[in-house]
Amino acid sequence: MKFVDEAWIDVAAGDGGNGCASFRHEKFKEFGGPDGGDGGRGGHVWALADDNLNTLVDYRYTRRFEAQRGEHGRGSDQYGAKGQDIVLRMPVGTVISDADTGEVLCELLQPGQKELIARGGEGGRGNLHFKSSTNRAPRQRTLGQPGERRRLKLELKLLADVGLLGMPNAGKSTLIAAVSNARPKIADYPFTTLHPNLGVVRVGPEKSFVMADVPGLIEGAAEGAGLGHQFLRHLQRTRLLLHLVDVAPFDDTVDPVAQVRTVVAELKKYDPALAAKPRWLVLNKVDMLPPEERERRVRDIVRRLRFKGPVFEISALTREGCERLMQQVYEHLAQERTAALPAPTDPRFDAGPPADPQIATPSDASSASPTVSRPRAVRRAAS
Repeated sequence: MKFVDEAWIDVAAGDGGNGCASFRHEKFKEFGGPDGGDGGRGGHVWALADDNLNTLVDYRYTRRFEAQRGEHGRGSDQYGAKGQDIVLRMPVGTVISDADTGEVLCELLQPGQKELIARGGEGGRGNLHFKSSTNRAPRQRTLGQPGERRRLKLELKLLADVGLLGMPNAGKSTLIAAVSNARPKIADYPFTTLHPNLGVVRVGPEKSFVMADVPGLIEGAAEGAGLGHQFLRHLQRTRLLLHLVDVAPFDDTVDPVAQVRTVVAELKKYDPALAAKPRWLVLNKVDMLPPEERERRVRDIVRRLRFKGPVFEISALTREGCERLMQQVYEHLAQERTAALPAPTDPRFDAGPPADPQIATPSDASSASPTVSRPRAVRRAAS
């Protein structure tokens, strides 16, 4: 199935039905009075997050969605039926925005989340509602209101905890295949990955996180070189970036340090907030270096980059160092998750509800006079 992460659609909610102007006609009932019913409400358009979907391909070819309009009111106090709603199922992580104004209407972040994206028009009122003591035979009625019509932009942003970043052929697909059940295409030529891949990494019982692999970046991606920036949106919801670097390129003229700086520069051009996310340096393909040269090259890359964050040496092909890297990633994510939770409070030290000013507190009672004044009726009875 083709991976589609962007689509434009037109949605139209149903119009409301018109109210009816009618009078009761019955034998021997000369003045039956008004009996025109209201029109029905137009159908709404809803968006529903479905975790069984992972692409917007359903909206690439079908781009017009219309809800049913409400029925008109009829005589004999008959109200029109409301129009049938339509529900558009979309992948979790879809951002729905107005294509004309750019306003974000909603984001589908939880499976089963349901959001209203176009409201149906209200039905018109029949002449039954205009009856009064001075207007016994009203002929007024109102028309139904039109439903909302919008042109929407659908943008899928994958929900992943960790994102893989780097130049083409840095070993991103090999790494995600080594640590998860994902099976992306792997080959010895650039731009093997043409669409993002997701993999669930399990580091222990009930310990897992989601990793995303996106196509590589090259210099000039902001101007459309290579695959451009079109897949970087899938890294915006990640909490950690793993920057993979090929420390043993086949071409001796390729400088790994220059490649790292190129990728960081393209990140800043696309989104400064994405470039500011926590980023770890992962030096891949260390198995292709002799033991005596391996330490020297790693030290030289870190020194020239002046990198202050965590640095890992791995080989995605032989899985050397991968387990330690995944354990460290999970611990980092767990610490972030714990820090985001509210601090636990002891219920014994809760402030409790606000005090009633009419009820004396123990401090007030201790500062008051020790003499107790009895009510007047009690004093008379005692005397």
